[in-house]
Amino acid sequence: MSTTKNAVKIDNDGTHGITIVREFDHPVDQVFRAMTEPELIARWVGPRGYDNVEVTNDARHGGTWTLVQRGADGQEFGFRGVFHGDATPELTLRTFEWLGMPGHVSFESLRFDDLGGGRCRVRTTSVFLATEDRDGIRQMGMDDGVVEGYERLDELLETL
Repeated sequence: MSTTKNAVKIDNDGTHGITIVREFDHPVDQVFRAMTEPELIARWVGPRGYDNVEVTNDARHGGTWTLVQRGADGQEFGFRGVFHGDATPELTLRTFEWLGMPGHVSFESLRFDDLGGGRCRVRTTSVFLATEDRDGIRQMGMDDGVVEGYERLDELLETL
């Protein structure tokens, strides 16, 4: 799977999963921090035009995370999950549930690769119980949210 600088690769290879790959012009520790500290997560996750009004992220074994986004029209979207093992750049494992599809939980792994020269690659793999679950979250705008969120993350990383 190849990526180009600042391009997001979203791949569903006919399985129940989705793999998202994105490279950053910042070191692993900085990107990992922005992806684990709630006050930083609140500044970049999701598409433009949405405010993250609730963010928790207890990235240790058994810890939970929540995210509530609110659009300009007042509509809210909520997400939650549980960490399995302590989050590290080498491997972070957690569940992911979009509350718009309650009970349809996916299992995610995040890996951060040091590319040298102050650059890194983030690879997220999400495994869903059914292809309908995978397709449902994509139809609700997941792809745009990921792309715009990573653009916002680039902007945040420039300020850290």
